[in-house]
Amino acid sequence: MRIAVVGTGYVGLVTGACLAETGNHLTCVDKDQNKIAVLEGGGVPIYEPGLEEVVRRNVEQGRLSFTTDLPSAVRENRVIFIAVGTPPRDDGSADLGAVQEVARQIGQAMDGPKIIVNKSTVPVGTADLVKDIVSKQTDHAFAVVSNPEFLKEGAAIEDFMRPDRVIIGCDDPEAVEVMRAIYAPYMRRGERLLVMDPHSAELSKYAANAMLATRISFINELAGLCEQVGANVEQVRRGLGSDRRIGQHFLFPGVGYGGSCFPKDIKALIHLAGEKDRPLQILRAVDQVNRDQKRLLVKKIKQRFGENLVGKVFAIWGLAFKPGTDDMREAPAIDIANGLLDAGAEVRGTDPVAIKVAEQMFDGRVTLSTDSYSILDGADALLLVTEWLAYRSPDFEEMKKRLRTPVLFDGRNIWRRPVVEAAGLEYHGIGR
Repeated sequence: MRIAVVGTGYVGLVTGACLAETGNHLTCVDKDQNKIAVLEGGGVPIYEPGLEEVVRRNVEQGRLSFTTDLPSAVRENRVIFIAVGTPPRDDGSADLGAVQEVARQIGQAMDGPKIIVNKSTVPVGTADLVKDIVSKQTDHAFAVVSNPEFLKEGAAIEDFMRPDRVIIGCDDPEAVEVMRAIYAPYMRRGERLLVMDPHSAELSKYAANAMLATRISFINELAGLCEQVGANVEQVRRGLGSDRRIGQHFLFPGVGYGGSCFPKDIKALIHLAGEKDRPLQILRAVDQVNRDQKRLLVKKIKQRFGENLVGKVFAIWGLAFKPGTDDMREAPAIDIANGLLDAGAEVRGTDPVAIKVAEQMFDGRVTLSTDSYSILDGADALLLVTEWLAYRSPDFEEMKKRLRTPVLFDGRNIWRRPVVEAAGLEYHGIGR
């Protein structure tokens, strides 16, 4: 099948590459000429395990191409995915400017029947909005489909190729069958395609992220209570997660969630509910708990070293919001570093893949290095913020030699206190 994907960001590029991998002919469109040049050379502008190999392979085999020419891509392909960004506005609502502009250009360029697929994360009613915009630009027949993405950064290729579910929001039977054909190669082990109305499909994406974020904030609140009553949140988590109705997923205490989805989507859902006079009190609390949790390590450090941190040096391991990505959007490391800097401390940081992003993010305010141990030299404490595999079994004795004050703040509870203390280091975890 001939398919176009408008937008070569995280969702668009993964979608285009994975659709090409199953034999479709894909044209990926972006207005950024520099990004297109990188992609045409087989490179990728973002870090995602396995993505560069999939892109390069399908470019070489002629199934995947890139262009800045949106009108030609619309005319040459039957199905057009919209996968552009929907960043948050100041009030928390999703900015649909890019979606609206793409819809307008699609309508102007249409020369026959098309299926337009909303892949971007958008509020309820966006399919109707796109339909209205396109209909004002063309007399050709078209259908609009809501097809939300459920990709985890760091595991996006696997998620696309072996999806838990594929949601199709559409009231056009012919378009639904085309979408079934597109996704059939990814469902050899059983049908997992759910067809529903567009409004329900749009809300399903927000609802899923809201539930996962709620679980994270819930266990983080419990961790704070555990510290006050002398319980161990890891034991509580095991007892809680062993209930089959609850399960273990997303019940790991830490320094809060970040990334391009959870923070933005929670705020957008809260805003939408407020507009409809149906305030979501639980999600308001979830958002507040997460904002507080991002400052937890700074609070712990001040309790240990005092409010004034002038002359103190702190090293951070892990800058990306989660392992397996270089994405630092809403990353807890940003709040932690800024909190320490505001208190007068010197901050150093390292990350396996996010150093270049961090350089732009911190603009020289944080000393960055790819050497995890050298940034410990003369530091007063090490903060573990992102639980990369490379940090799970470190040399604690080497840490003690390098640190000026042998103190560790384990923001993800990945280290065992007895092992750390046996090496002569002071240990501070979350909810332990």
